[in-house]
Amino acid sequence: MKGKIYLIPTTLGESEISSVIPQNVKSIIEELNVFIVENIRTARRYIRKVSATKVIDDITFFELNKHTDNNKLSSFLQAAIEGKSIGIISEAGNPGIADPGASIVSIAHRKGLQVVPLVGPSSILLALISSGLNGQNFAFNGYLPVKQNEKIKKIQFLENRSKKENQSQIFMETPYRNMKMLDDIFSSCKKNTLLCIATDITLETEFIQTRTISEWKKNKPQINKRPTIFILQAI
Repeated sequence: MKGKIYLIPTTLGESEISSVIPQNVKSIIEELNVFIVENIRTARRYIRKVSATKVIDDITFFELNKHTDNNKLSSFLQAAIEGKSIGIISEAGNPGIADPGASIVSIAHRKGLQVVPLVGPSSILLALISSGLNGQNFAFNGYLPVKQNEKIKKIQFLENRSKKENQSQIFMETPYRNMKMLDDIFSSCKKNTLLCIATDITLETEFIQTRTISEWKKNKPQINKRPTIFILQAI
């Protein structure tokens, strides 16, 4: 019998494990000895936090990130072919969303392996449900272009699409560029367009507010180097 591929959620920051990670996730982690992770160091630290009794030295880790040779991905799943279940761990939240884990999941399906998603925090969905914006019709756009002219064009495109399709537009930015992102949004969008800023989700410093662009301009939040989800909806 083939092993299963478990998509294991992690915390979105230094929050208490018990407050955001279900007990069954701990039980599954304790059963597994093969993991595909975005970063071995942080994965080891997370596993120790979840289970103090887990013997880390017994674990086989495969690292999957932007530096990984795609030709090696199929070999990462060999243990599952041989009957051992495997866990996939992202750097934060759930694997497969804004995360390289999607590529290994795609290969798992082609190999006929069962993929099991586990419940855990998703910054994208938590931001959306707390925004008050359209949760019936929405799009996640990942990271916007880095070059300013291209980014501004993208922001304007998303604003127009939002109004035309009545669709919430979700995107993110590298935390140290958050304040520049705000400036570009403020300069690109109409004053009555709604913007949700969801920062440090599930942490003690959590900040989630939805306001118009004109209202945000009067009181610009300090979100530099803080993980943030942005949601636009034109009205």
